[in-house]
Amino acid sequence: MKTTLKTLPKSSAELTIELSVEEVQPYLEKAARKISQSLKIPGFRKGRAPYDIVKQRVGEAEILKEAVELIVPENCFKAVGEKNLEIVAQPKVDILKMAPGNPFVFKATLALLPKVKIGDYKKIKIKRPKIEIKDEQVEKVLDDLRKMRAKETLVKREAKKGDRVIIDIDMFLNKVPLEGGQSKGATIILGDSYFIPELDKKILGMKEGETREFNLQYKDDFYDKKIAGKLVGFKVKLNSVYQIELPELNDEFAKNLGHFKDLSNLKEQIKNNLETEEKMKNEQRLELEMLEKIVSITEFDEIPDALIEKEVEKMVFELKDSVERQGLKYIDYLTQLKKSEQDLRKDFTQPAKKRVKTALIIREIGLQEKVNASEEEIEQEINNILRMYPNNEEMKKQVATPNYRIYLNNLIINKKTIDLLKEQIIEE
Repeated sequence: MKTTLKTLPKSSAELTIELSVEEVQPYLEKAARKISQSLKIPGFRKGRAPYDIVKQRVGEAEILKEAVELIVPENCFKAVGEKNLEIVAQPKVDILKMAPGNPFVFKATLALLPKVKIGDYKKIKIKRPKIEIKDEQVEKVLDDLRKMRAKETLVKREAKKGDRVIIDIDMFLNKVPLEGGQSKGATIILGDSYFIPELDKKILGMKEGETREFNLQYKDDFYDKKIAGKLVGFKVKLNSVYQIELPELNDEFAKNLGHFKDLSNLKEQIKNNLETEEKMKNEQRLELEMLEKIVSITEFDEIPDALIEKEVEKMVFELKDSVERQGLKYIDYLTQLKKSEQDLRKDFTQPAKKRVKTALIIREIGLQEKVNASEEEIEQEINNILRMYPNNEEMKKQVATPNYRIYLNNLIINKKTIDLLKEQIIEE
């Protein structure tokens, strides 16, 4: 086998691979045996007919066509290994010469793992902030718990602060109905913040069946640019008013929630939960800041498009999975965003490039620091997964595959590398 390597822009390369007639022959014989399995040839069992007999029946060109499926992947990856290349996507293959009795020549265009040169990341220092849960945060949770257990009563009176009202809304811009500005049966708690500013204040004092018309001035930084900074007309009909009665905040309330001795015990548990949640958020923020700082002092070879496209594909899959887990349809979600999937992929390009750079520095530092994953650690991860899905036969098959072990190996190395970086960079 002869190989010629040509370097291309964007961390890409081109491998031209040539196999002699003698090197091609074993692949032709394998291909002929495969073809003969689907042929009825008198005097021979399926898959047992000699090469020359099969060639007479289907022609050498047909055998060569079948042999390509064997020749290309085996020799392409063999050449990649010989040239010590690290590829990040499936090679793009073009056949340059394919004819019976001639050498077989093909070209593989490869997306290569970009080289990175990391600065002195150990000089980076980030201070871990202290976590302090304030009484107001605990009170907010208690207030939410009371609202969840509130009693509602339909009342025939004017709407007051704290009531839940059901309304129909029609919005206008320059007296013309606003596209998407109609809502039937909308629910508002009067006094709670609402995405339409000051709307609840305009409803105070309304009665069932009453309609009011008024204008609201939107701020310049409002998220919907169609109405940001504009005066919007409203026509609101109030359908019903519900009085909300909150339970008294006492020891009995705490006991009714579960295994709490009294109100003091409930507050203590809420504070602990808030601390745990804040610690997790804090670690995520610190990790992100740390990795961004390392990226900023790193020099990257040009990143191949295939690597970015692969990350975009992953981000689209993650979004689709998240949307569907919430019981929504992905296509409806895109319609709501007023975007096509192509628009979404375009939006994801820069974040995907950032994610690729982050992955590259974690990989490089893992290699520099000689971080590895032991067989025991991989087995432990597999056991953890199987405990989470005890009756899932498909998951049992998946974790038993070599590819899944490679995935877990990389996952463990990444986690250990990040933990090592946090030890070196983040200070108490």
